[in-house]
Amino acid sequence: MHEGIEHQDGWTLHRLRHSALTYDAEGGTSTSMLLARSRRASVRSLERYARPGVDAVARHVAERDPAARHKG
Repeated sequence: MHEGIEHQDGWTLHRLRHSALTYDAEGGTSTSMLLARSRRASVRSLERYARPGVDAVARHVAERDPAARHKG
């Protein structure tokens, strides 16, 4: 593989793959779609690749909180 592509500003293809899956997970992509995109066979192995951040989890919870929806 071409060195310039593999290590662009410290980003390896492996890290880019992790980042893309995490971004999709934070955006609400379904588990089955994340499994298909990552070519993983189990949710357990997917957990290593898609790791939503604290802010994304908080946003997800807030968007689904029935009390928060009724405050508007």
